[in-house]
Amino acid sequence: MSKIKVAELFYSIQGEGKYQGVPSVFLRTFGCNFECAGFGMPKGEKTTEIEPIIAQIDEYQDYNSLPLVSTGCDSYASWHPKFKHLSPMRNTDELAEDIVNLLPFKEWRDEHLVITGGEPLLGWQRSYPGLLNDPKMSKLKELTFETNGTQKLTEDFKEYLQYWGSLNEERGRDAVTFSVSAKLSCSGEKREDAIKPEIVCEYEEVGYTYLKFVVATEKDAAEAVETTQTYRNAGFTGHVYLMPVGGVESVYALNNKHVAELAMKMGLRYSDRLQVPLFKNRWGT
Repeated sequence: MSKIKVAELFYSIQGEGKYQGVPSVFLRTFGCNFECAGFGMPKGEKTTEIEPIIAQIDEYQDYNSLPLVSTGCDSYASWHPKFKHLSPMRNTDELAEDIVNLLPFKEWRDEHLVITGGEPLLGWQRSYPGLLNDPKMSKLKELTFETNGTQKLTEDFKEYLQYWGSLNEERGRDAVTFSVSAKLSCSGEKREDAIKPEIVCEYEEVGYTYLKFVVATEKDAAEAVETTQTYRNAGFTGHVYLMPVGGVESVYALNNKHVAELAMKMGLRYSDRLQVPLFKNRWGT
Protein backbone atom coordinates (compact mmCIF):
# COMPACT_ATOMS: atom_id res chain seq x y z
CA MET A 1 0.00 0.00 0.00
CA SER A 2 1.39 3.43 -0.96
CA LYS A 3 1.98 6.13 1.64
CA ILE A 4 2.65 9.87 1.45
CA LYS A 5 3.91 12.16 4.22
CA VAL A 6 1.25 14.87 4.25
CA ALA A 7 1.89 18.34 5.61
CA GLU A 8 -1.52 19.84 4.74
CA LEU A 9 -4.71 18.86 2.98
CA PHE A 10 -7.28 21.56 2.29
CA TYR A 11 -9.86 22.93 -0.16
CA SER A 12 -9.47 26.47 -1.47
CA ILE A 13 -9.14 28.37 -4.73
CA GLN A 14 -5.94 28.35 -6.72
CA GLY A 15 -4.31 31.70 -6.00
CA GLU A 16 -1.38 31.57 -8.41
CA GLY A 17 -0.47 30.94 -12.02
CA LYS A 18 -2.57 29.86 -14.97
CA TYR A 19 -5.51 28.49 -12.97
CA GLN A 20 -6.07 31.41 -10.59
CA GLY A 21 -9.57 31.27 -9.14
CA VAL A 22 -10.18 27.57 -9.85
CA PRO A 23 -11.58 25.64 -6.85
CA SER A 24 -8.95 23.10 -5.89
CA VAL A 25 -7.94 20.54 -3.31
CA PHE A 26 -4.36 21.12 -2.20
CA LEU A 27 -2.23 18.19 -1.09
CA ARG A 28 0.94 19.56 0.48
CA THR A 29 3.65 16.96 0.89
CA PHE A 30 6.50 17.14 3.39
CA GLY A 31 10.12 17.62 2.37
CA CYS A 32 12.11 19.93 0.11
CA ASN A 33 15.63 20.29 -1.24
CA PHE A 34 15.56 24.09 -0.74
CA GLU A 35 14.98 26.48 2.17
CA CYS A 36 14.52 29.76 0.23
CA ALA A 37 15.74 31.74 3.24
CA GLY A 38 16.53 34.81 1.13
CA PHE A 39 12.98 35.84 0.21
CA GLY A 40 12.18 39.29 1.57
CA MET A 41 15.72 39.82 2.85
CA PRO A 42 18.47 42.24 1.77
CA LYS A 43 20.71 40.72 -0.89
CA GLY A 44 23.07 38.14 0.58
CA GLU A 45 21.20 37.81 3.87
CA LYS A 46 19.01 34.94 5.05
CA THR A 47 16.06 35.02 7.40
CA THR A 48 16.22 33.79 10.98
CA GLU A 49 12.49 34.36 11.54
CA ILE A 50 11.62 30.71 12.17
CA GLU A 51 14.28 30.25 14.87
CA PRO A 52 12.13 31.61 17.75
CA ILE A 53 9.25 29.46 16.47
CA ILE A 54 11.49 26.39 16.66
CA ALA A 55 12.58 27.42 20.16
CA GLN A 56 8.93 27.19 21.27
CA ILE A 57 8.01 24.23 19.10
CA ASP A 58 6.24 22.34 21.89
CA GLU A 59 3.57 25.04 21.93
CA TYR A 60 2.39 24.13 18.41
CA GLN A 61 0.24 21.04 18.04
CA ASP A 62 -0.84 21.49 14.40
CA TYR A 63 -0.33 23.69 11.36
CA ASN A 64 -3.16 26.08 12.20
CA SER A 65 -1.43 27.06 15.43
CA LEU A 66 1.87 27.95 13.71
CA PRO A 67 2.74 31.64 13.14
CA LEU A 68 3.04 33.02 9.64
CA VAL A 69 6.36 34.52 8.57
CA SER A 70 7.11 37.62 6.51
CA THR A 71 10.53 36.51 5.22
CA GLY A 72 11.89 33.28 3.80
CA CYS A 73 9.66 30.39 2.76
CA ASP A 74 6.04 30.93 3.78
CA SER A 75 5.46 27.16 4.02
CA TYR A 76 8.49 26.53 6.23
CA ALA A 77 6.83 23.78 8.26
CA SER A 78 6.47 21.63 5.14
CA TRP A 79 10.23 21.07 4.87
CA HIS A 80 11.99 21.95 8.13
CA PRO A 81 12.81 18.71 10.00
CA LYS A 82 11.83 20.24 13.35
CA PHE A 83 8.20 20.23 12.17
CA LYS A 84 8.07 16.80 10.57
CA HIS A 85 6.04 15.42 13.49
CA LEU A 86 3.14 17.60 12.28
CA SER A 87 3.10 15.76 8.93
CA PRO A 88 1.80 12.19 9.32
CA MET A 89 2.36 9.36 6.86
CA ARG A 90 -0.98 8.66 5.17
CA ASN A 91 -2.19 5.61 3.27
CA THR A 92 -3.26 6.65 -0.21
CA ASP A 93 -6.66 4.94 0.03
CA GLU A 94 -7.54 6.86 3.20
CA LEU A 95 -6.10 10.00 1.68
CA ALA A 96 -8.28 9.64 -1.45
CA GLU A 97 -11.37 9.40 0.73
CA ASP A 98 -10.41 12.51 2.71
CA ILE A 99 -9.70 14.42 -0.50
CA VAL A 100 -13.11 13.64 -1.99
CA ASN A 101 -14.83 14.51 1.27
CA LEU A 102 -13.41 18.03 0.99
CA LEU A 103 -15.20 18.59 -2.33
CA PRO A 104 -18.47 20.56 -2.15
CA PHE A 105 -20.48 17.75 -3.81
CA LYS A 106 -18.31 14.87 -2.47
CA GLU A 107 -17.28 14.01 -6.01
CA TRP A 108 -15.00 15.51 -8.65
CA ARG A 109 -16.68 17.93 -11.02
CA ASP A 110 -14.61 20.87 -12.28
CA GLU A 111 -12.25 21.13 -9.33
CA HIS A 112 -8.50 20.59 -9.68
CA LEU A 113 -6.09 18.59 -7.55
CA VAL A 114 -2.92 20.55 -6.74
CA ILE A 115 0.01 18.60 -5.32
CA THR A 116 2.40 21.06 -3.71
CA GLY A 117 5.04 21.20 -1.03
CA GLY A 118 7.75 21.45 0.02
CA GLU A 119 8.83 19.81 -3.19
CA PRO A 120 6.19 17.26 -4.26
CA LEU A 121 8.41 15.49 -6.81
CA LEU A 122 11.04 14.73 -4.18
CA GLY A 123 10.57 11.18 -2.93
CA TRP A 124 6.85 10.63 -3.55
CA GLN A 125 6.66 9.93 -7.30
CA ARG A 126 6.29 6.21 -6.67
CA SER A 127 3.31 6.84 -4.35
CA TYR A 128 1.14 9.08 -6.53
CA PRO A 129 -0.17 6.29 -8.81
CA GLY A 130 -1.62 4.58 -5.75
CA LEU A 131 -3.54 7.78 -4.97
CA LEU A 132 -4.64 8.59 -8.50
CA ASN A 133 -5.70 5.00 -9.25
CA ASP A 134 -8.16 4.99 -6.36
CA PRO A 135 -11.74 4.69 -7.72
CA LYS A 136 -12.71 7.84 -5.80
CA MET A 137 -10.28 9.80 -7.98
CA SER A 138 -11.49 8.48 -11.34
CA LYS A 139 -13.50 11.63 -12.24
CA LEU A 140 -10.62 14.01 -11.55
CA LYS A 141 -9.94 15.90 -14.79
CA GLU A 142 -6.93 18.10 -14.06
CA LEU A 143 -3.86 17.73 -11.89
CA THR A 144 -1.14 20.29 -11.11
CA PHE A 145 2.27 19.73 -9.55
CA GLU A 146 3.69 22.88 -7.96
CA THR A 147 7.41 22.20 -8.18
CA ASN A 148 10.73 24.03 -8.06
CA GLY A 149 11.75 22.35 -11.30
CA THR A 150 14.83 20.51 -10.05
CA GLN A 151 13.52 16.97 -9.68
CA LYS A 152 13.85 14.63 -12.64
CA LEU A 153 10.81 12.48 -13.37
CA THR A 154 11.40 8.76 -13.22
CA GLU A 155 10.65 6.90 -16.44
CA ASP A 156 7.94 4.91 -14.68
CA PHE A 157 6.25 8.09 -13.43
CA LYS A 158 6.44 9.80 -16.83
CA GLU A 159 4.78 6.80 -18.44
CA TYR A 160 2.16 6.67 -15.71
CA LEU A 161 1.19 10.36 -16.08
CA GLN A 162 0.83 9.97 -19.83
CA TYR A 163 -1.32 6.89 -19.21
CA TRP A 164 -3.38 8.68 -16.53
CA GLY A 165 -4.23 11.48 -18.93
CA SER A 166 -5.72 8.98 -21.37
CA LEU A 167 -7.91 7.11 -18.87
CA ASN A 168 -10.75 9.62 -18.78
CA GLU A 169 -12.11 11.04 -22.05
CA GLU A 170 -12.85 14.34 -20.27
CA ARG A 171 -9.16 14.86 -19.61
CA GLY A 172 -7.80 17.17 -22.26
CA ARG A 173 -4.32 17.74 -23.59
CA ASP A 174 -3.35 19.66 -20.46
CA ALA A 175 -4.69 17.18 -17.92
CA VAL A 176 -1.32 17.32 -16.15
CA THR A 177 0.28 20.69 -15.41
CA PHE A 178 3.69 21.51 -13.97
CA SER A 179 3.74 24.93 -12.30
CA VAL A 180 7.48 25.50 -11.98
CA SER A 181 8.57 28.08 -9.41
CA ALA A 182 12.23 28.26 -10.39
CA LYS A 183 14.30 30.02 -7.73
CA LEU A 184 16.20 33.20 -8.56
CA SER A 185 19.08 34.56 -6.47
CA CYS A 186 16.63 36.50 -4.23
CA SER A 187 15.56 33.12 -2.84
CA GLY A 188 18.99 32.57 -1.33
CA GLU A 189 19.53 29.38 -3.34
CA LYS A 190 22.53 28.84 -5.62
CA ARG A 191 21.82 29.19 -9.32
CA GLU A 192 23.59 25.94 -10.20
CA ASP A 193 21.25 24.09 -7.83
CA ALA A 194 18.06 25.94 -8.73
CA ILE A 195 18.05 26.37 -12.50
CA LYS A 196 17.67 23.03 -14.32
CA PRO A 197 16.34 23.74 -17.85
CA GLU A 198 16.81 20.18 -19.10
CA ILE A 199 14.53 18.88 -16.34
CA VAL A 200 11.80 21.45 -17.01
CA CYS A 201 11.93 20.66 -20.73
CA GLU A 202 11.34 17.04 -19.79
CA TYR A 203 8.18 18.08 -17.92
CA GLU A 204 6.90 19.58 -21.18
CA GLU A 205 7.01 16.10 -22.70
CA VAL A 206 4.42 14.99 -20.14
CA GLY A 207 2.12 17.96 -19.59
CA TYR A 208 1.54 21.71 -19.83
CA THR A 209 4.45 23.46 -18.12
CA TYR A 210 5.02 27.10 -17.19
CA LEU A 211 7.61 29.09 -15.23
CA LYS A 212 6.72 31.33 -12.29
CA PHE A 213 9.42 33.61 -10.85
CA VAL A 214 8.99 35.26 -7.44
CA VAL A 215 10.39 38.80 -7.65
CA ALA A 216 10.45 42.04 -5.68
CA THR A 217 12.69 44.45 -7.58
CA GLU A 218 13.51 45.46 -11.14
CA LYS A 219 16.83 43.64 -10.72
CA ASP A 220 14.95 40.45 -9.84
CA ALA A 221 12.75 40.88 -12.92
CA ALA A 222 15.79 41.40 -15.14
CA GLU A 223 17.27 38.20 -13.72
CA ALA A 224 13.99 36.43 -14.50
CA VAL A 225 14.20 37.57 -18.14
CA GLU A 226 17.82 36.44 -18.41
CA THR A 227 17.01 33.11 -16.77
CA THR A 228 14.04 32.62 -19.08
CA GLN A 229 16.42 32.82 -22.02
CA THR A 230 18.47 30.03 -20.45
CA TYR A 231 15.34 27.87 -20.45
CA ARG A 232 14.46 28.93 -24.01
CA ASN A 233 17.94 27.99 -25.21
CA ALA A 234 17.34 24.51 -23.81
CA GLY A 235 14.06 24.20 -25.74
CA PHE A 236 11.45 25.36 -23.20
CA THR A 237 8.34 26.75 -24.94
CA GLY A 238 5.90 27.49 -22.08
CA HIS A 239 4.60 30.74 -20.63
CA VAL A 240 6.48 32.77 -18.01
CA TYR A 241 4.95 34.60 -15.04
CA LEU A 242 6.29 37.13 -12.54
CA MET A 243 4.79 36.86 -9.06
CA PRO A 244 5.29 39.25 -6.12
CA VAL A 245 7.17 38.14 -3.04
CA GLY A 246 5.13 38.25 0.17
CA GLY A 247 3.61 35.54 2.31
CA VAL A 248 1.89 38.12 4.52
CA GLU A 249 -0.32 40.94 3.31
CA SER A 250 1.91 43.80 4.48
CA VAL A 251 4.83 42.60 2.34
CA TYR A 252 2.66 41.53 -0.60
CA ALA A 253 0.88 44.90 -0.73
CA LEU A 254 4.19 46.74 -0.94
CA ASN A 255 5.20 45.19 -4.23
CA ASN A 256 2.29 43.54 -6.08
CA LYS A 257 1.48 46.57 -8.25
CA HIS A 258 5.17 47.15 -8.96
CA VAL A 259 5.66 43.55 -10.04
CA ALA A 260 2.59 43.74 -12.30
CA GLU A 261 4.09 46.82 -13.95
CA LEU A 262 7.43 45.05 -14.36
CA ALA A 263 5.67 42.11 -16.01
CA MET A 264 3.97 44.46 -18.47
CA LYS A 265 7.23 46.28 -19.17
CA MET A 266 9.06 43.04 -19.89
CA GLY A 267 6.31 41.34 -21.86
CA LEU A 268 5.74 38.59 -19.30
CA ARG A 269 2.58 37.35 -17.60
CA TYR A 270 1.67 38.47 -14.08
CA SER A 271 0.59 36.03 -11.41
CA ASP A 272 -1.12 37.32 -8.31
CA ARG A 273 -1.13 35.54 -4.94
CA LEU A 274 -4.87 35.62 -4.27
CA GLN A 275 -4.53 33.63 -1.07
CA VAL A 276 -2.75 36.60 0.55
CA PRO A 277 -5.38 39.38 0.16
CA LEU A 278 -8.34 36.97 0.36
CA PHE A 279 -7.32 34.70 3.22
CA LYS A 280 -4.22 36.44 4.67
CA ASN A 281 -2.25 33.36 3.56
CA ARG A 282 -3.14 31.55 6.75
CA TRP A 283 -2.45 27.82 6.87
CA GLY A 284 -4.99 25.77 4.96
CA THR A 285 -5.63 28.37 2.25
